[in-house]
Formats: sequence, structure tokens, C-alpha cells
Amino acid sequence: MQRLLLCVFLLSHIIVSAQYSLKGTITNENNVPINDVHIHLGNKITTTNSEGKYSIENLIEGNYKLYISYIGYESISKTILITENTEFSIQLFPSVTNLESVVVSERIMKNSTIDNEQKINSETIENYSNVTLGDALKEISGVSTLKSGTTIVKPVVNGLHSFRVPVISDNVRLEDQQWGVEHAPNFDVNAANSLSVLKGASTLQYGGNAIGGIVVIEPISLKKDTIIGKTIITGASNGRGGSISSSLTKGTRKGWAWNIVGTAKYFGDREAQNYVLSNTGNREQNFSGNLKYVQDNYSISGSYNFYNAQMGILKASHIGNVTDLYNAITNQEPYIVEPFSYNINRPKQEVQHHLAKLFYEQKLNDFSKIDFQYAFQFNNRKEFDVRRNSEDERPALDLNLASHNFQTNYKYSKESWKFTNGINFGYQNNVANPNTGVRPLIPNFDKFDFGIYSITNYKIDNSLKIEGGIRYDFSRIMASKYYLKSRWDERGYDEDFSQFIVEDYGTQWLTKPTFDYHNFAGSIGFNKQFHHEINWLFSIGLATRNPNVSELFSDGLHHAIGQIELGDLRLQQEKALKINSTIRKEWKKVTLEANPFISRIADFIYLQPTGFETTIRGAFPVWEYNQTDALLTGIDVSGSWIINKHFSYSGNLAYIIGRDIKTDDYLIDMPPFNTTHSIQYKNEKWNNLLLGLKSETVLKQTNYPNFNFETNIVVDGNLTPVTVDISSPTKTYSLLHFQAEYQFSIFKNKTLATAFSVQNLLNTNYRDYLNRQRFYAEEMGRNFQIQLKFNY
Repeated sequence: MQRLLLCVFLLSHIIVSAQYSLKGTITNENNVPINDVHIHLGNKITTTNSEGKYSIENLIEGNYKLYISYIGYESISKTILITENTEFSIQLFPSVTNLESVVVSERIMKNSTIDNEQKINSETIENYSNVTLGDALKEISGVSTLKSGTTIVKPVVNGLHSFRVPVISDNVRLEDQQWGVEHAPNFDVNAANSLSVLKGASTLQYGGNAIGGIVVIEPISLKKDTIIGKTIITGASNGRGGSISSSLTKGTRKGWAWNIVGTAKYFGDREAQNYVLSNTGNREQNFSGNLKYVQDNYSISGSYNFYNAQMGILKASHIGNVTDLYNAITNQEPYIVEPFSYNINRPKQEVQHHLAKLFYEQKLNDFSKIDFQYAFQFNNRKEFDVRRNSEDERPALDLNLASHNFQTNYKYSKESWKFTNGINFGYQNNVANPNTGVRPLIPNFDKFDFGIYSITNYKIDNSLKIEGGIRYDFSRIMASKYYLKSRWDERGYDEDFSQFIVEDYGTQWLTKPTFDYHNFAGSIGFNKQFHHEINWLFSIGLATRNPNVSELFSDGLHHAIGQIELGDLRLQQEKALKINSTIRKEWKKVTLEANPFISRIADFIYLQPTGFETTIRGAFPVWEYNQTDALLTGIDVSGSWIINKHFSYSGNLAYIIGRDIKTDDYLIDMPPFNTTHSIQYKNEKWNNLLLGLKSETVLKQTNYPNFNFETNIVVDGNLTPVTVDISSPTKTYSLLHFQAEYQFSIFKNKTLATAFSVQNLLNTNYRDYLNRQRFYAEEMGRNFQIQLKFNY
């Protein structure tokens, strides 16, 4: 028996300690060996010798990311399974789109080696083909979502959102009236090849107000002489609809490359566990295309994106008086539930967004290059309210926002130094359609922007890099707005802003306020690599954000969410000091990453419920923009574990506390503690069979301010005092999701993948604290989804 145990011990020891090698030869297109080819396998790095040979030893069994690159040649990136001593030899071919690949990497990510970057790739994005950009970004640790219903979703990064988290699409800042909590980014997620969240000095390239970080969208790109296509058809049970998205991408050895993407979505009412969420259907028709020409010394490209969406607003969320809101909160039942329908009636939103871009880059010498970019965006936003005259199809809000932006960047890189300097000019014009018959919430305005920045990166040695950047911005806002004299006096503007009045219209003043802002921002940090694959990123940054036009001028009913919003002309700039750190440790099969952060924001602007106001349309809750000093502290943790060649695990958690320093209270709308855990089974021999389970748990937010207020409602014909509980958070909930995927080879080099998934597998009944419609209805229930993914 003892001998048997000894044999078992020795055998297990041999198995555990079994180590393998990966060897091979790299040649060029003429089969000539290439010297000094860079090879990166997992955490190991090596280069080829003069005979083009390389060898990596001491590998244990498992999947590894293999990356092979050499200047002037197309890079190779693939996953390789090591179960024995393996030989991998390959031919490299010249890259006619080499300049483009450098542009992408330097512009967005590799320009900075100390940025905290978290990324999701195209394979993950495909699973979100029929939903929103915000839904897809939830895959990134530390990203929550602020929602208005089921289809309007915007990302929240470290507790911050909207203008504090700019969205950068193909190097262009998205200007799509993202000021409202119910305004989702106007972008088709199917046009993205990858999504990233960046925090660090490189964000200065896109403005000094990215207090929370930036969301970077990389478009689909092709770097070799071929043509590829992809079509994704998705059907979903909840909403009883589906989507289809198709893309075609072509690259040539002569330097041309083009890509087109088209998407259509059609959904009816979503359903909670026990009832229909009436009027929550949506439609989308999107298109994007780009054309590039790349040569050794220059590249030129143009692109166009069109986003067209119609979204129904939950009918039960448009209350007529304070009694409706009190009853909705107290009874926990929507006061309007109708049979399922594909119709999208009022209240609803209609949004169109156009983005066109021209880009030119010139290589000046071996060390430097310069680029020029012009971008034009036009956003039309219509919000339709329930009007007394049902035949009146006019929108209650109709805004046309045109944005022009020109920027140029100069980049220099030699030996250990890297510099990026740039300058930008912007002009924005907003016109509120006067034919709506309703006082516009957002006034007409013109906005001028000028910015200049510089980022420096220095590599001290192979283990330590430092980076710093500074930026200055000037902005001028010139608005034209009518104020009711009663509101003007009530806000105390008669004493402080009489100089803005230009004309008397009886009960209204015509005012023309002008505001100038000077902003300074900066960041400095380092990236230190220790032995044993420990990586430490640290940065400290200063950011400044101007109050936007909605925070300054909002004055009336916001029809999309049925609340009165009041801006404040006295609002000052937010000034944020943020310390961000990331520690990453990689073992052979396990990776752990922790990202603690602390941010102090002086004059933090937030929207606070203050009571009710009665209008001829009914009674609506009033939310006012206020300022305080805030302190946000938190941590994001993520990890993965390759259990064996078939099973893998990944998980993350996020925790944040937002404090109001002035009142020693908590901040409103901070994400509660949340954690996700996923386990996957994958077998490449079984047609890439993939099975996965994912759990998602969100705890009750215990750190929140109390903005409840007292009012009177009519009960049995008598006015009765009640407390309207508008502050209490929602309960803890856990969701379980299932995913399965199977792949077929139908033609040569063409595959068809079928995917089946179930969101909210147990049909859990819950409400989300960060959903503005949580007062009126539950979240969406179980949803079966089938996908066909055809790659050709």
C-alpha cells in the first residue's frame, strides 16, 4: 500500500511539474530567416536569432496568447494550446497597412504605457448585438449602468457618468446631447471592434474633463489583403423581436481598405415577471462605413456613421400628479399595464446622429509624424409627451445640435522618449425648435472651444516607465433664453444677473448669458514591473469640468422622464483630484487585478429631488442642480483562472462610497456593491462547444442621502399629509445567466456559430437602484435569446 501511495505521489508530482517548450522558425515572404522578431507568449518574451529560430522553455500545460511582430510585417496573434513540446514556425508577410496599425495603437492605447486600460473584444461584443453600448460595457470591471427603462443605458465609471465619461468613437469625441440621465450614447455597438475604458494621461488628448475616464470605441479594421464578412441574426423572447447586423471588410496589398456595417433592430414591449412593461419597444436602423488608403509615408481616411433610433418610454412613468407617484412607490405596481404591443406611442424618444470624419497622417521622418482631423456631427433629438390633443404629433422637445471639431497632433518617438502634442478647435451650435408649442428645456446656444495639450512618456529601463501630461482649455458659451419673470425672481437672478436681460416680453425676459471658462488639467504616473509578473500602475491627475448647458439653463419639464429640472446660473467648474492605482499579478493560470482609487471633487454638480411643482400638464417632481464637495473612494477587483484545458473561471467586484463632504452625508446615485462570477466549459474538438454560467449579485445600497419630502394627496376626497419616499434604495438581488455556443464549418474557411442564452434564468423579480424608472415598475424578466453568427 505504501509503495502504491508513493507511486501515486511521484506520478502526481511528475504531472504537476511537467514542463514543455515552444520552438520554431520565423521566415519572410521569400522563406529567408528573420532576425530579432519579437515573440510574446503569455508572460514570456524572446526574439529570433540570425537563423530565425526561437525557443521558449518551462511552459506548463494550458492556453497561451502568442503574439509575433516585426517592423514592416503583419503581426501574428493567436491562442496556442500547449500540452506537449510544440513547434510553431510561420512566414511573415510585409504589411501594407503598417502605418494604420501604428496609428491605432499609439492613438488609443499604446501611446501610454501607464494607463489603466480595461478592454472587451469583438467576440464578447457580438453577444450584445441586439442591445446597447452601455449594456456591453458592463462586462468591464467597475462599470455600472444608469438606466431609464430597458433600452436607454449609459455607462457609469467609478460612480461618474455623462460628461465626466466622454465616449471616443474612432478618435472622435461623441457629441450627442449626453447631458440627460436618460440619454444613451448614440452609437451602434455592432460597429465596434473593441471597447475600452481608459484612465490616465492619454485621456488628456480628448479633453481635460474626463474625471471618470474615457470610453474608447475602436472600429472594425483590416490589415491584410483579403475580404471578410460577418452577419449576426438575433431573436429574443422578451420584447418578441430581434436584430440583424452585417458587415463587410476589404483590404488590399495596394493600401486600400474599406468597411461597411448595417444594423436593424425591432422590438415590442418588454415584460417583467408578472406584467407587460407597456410602451417599452424600440427600433434602430444604423449604418457606418469607412475608406482608408495607407502608404509608407502617409495615410488618409474618411468615415461616416449614422444612428437612428426610436425608443418608447414606460407609460406608467409619466404620472399626472403627486398621488400617482406616491401610489406607485407605495403599492409597487405600475398604474398602467396594457396588453403586449409592438406599437411605440407617446411618451417616446426619436434620435438621429450623424458623424463624418476626415483624417490625414504624414510621416515626417523615422521618429516623428503629424496628423490632421476634421469631424462633423449633427444630432437631432425629439422627445414626445402625452398631450391632451391626441392628434398633436408635434414633439415637446426638438433639439438640433451641430458640432465641428478640428484637431492636429504631432508625435515624436526616439529611443526612450515619446512625445505627443496637439491642439484642437471646436464650435457647437444648438437650436431648439420653437414650433413645439412648449418652452424648450435647453436653449439656443453657441459654444467655442480651444484646447492644447502635451504628453511625455519616458522609459527609464525595461521595468519602469513614467508619463506626464498637461492640458489647457478655453470655452465660451453664448446662450439665448427666455425666462419667466416669476422663475427669474424665484431663483434670485434679478440681483445677480440683470446684465443678461436684453428685452422685456411682458411675463418673460429675453436673456443672453455668456460664460467663459479657463481649464487646466494634468496627470503624472508610472508603470513598474516587478519580478514574478507583478505590474504596478500609479497615476495622480487633476481634471476640470465646466457646467454644461443643461446644468446652467434647464428650466422646465423634461418630458422623456416626466420631471421638472432646474439649472443654476451660479454653478462653478468642477475640480477633481484623482489618485488611481492598479496592481496586477499573473501566475501561470491565474490572473488577479485590483484597482483602488480615490477622487476628491470640489464643486461636484449633482441633480437632487426637492419636491413637486404643479403645471397645467399635471404635478411633477422637481429636481434641481446643486453643488457640493465630494469624496469618492472605491476599488475594482477582477480575476481569471484557467482550471484546465476545458474549464475556466472569471469574476469581478466593484465597491464605491460617495461622500458629501459639506453635509457629511452620502451622494445620490452611487452604484451599490456588485459582483459577477462566470464559469465556462470550452472544447475545441467538439466544434468549439462553449457552455457558460454567470451569476450577478447587486447588494442593497446602504449609503444614500435622504431626500424624501412631505406633501398632501387626496384620500377619500380629503387632503392627507404623506411622506413621498423617493430615496430608499432597492433590495439586494441576484441573477443567473446561461450561455451556449456551437460552431459549424459550412464552407471552406466559413463558419456558422449558433448561440443560445438565457438572461435572468430564474425569472427573478427585482428593481435596479440606478434605474430612474424603478419607482414605477420592475426590471425585465427572463429572456431567451438565439443567435446565428455567420463568418465568411
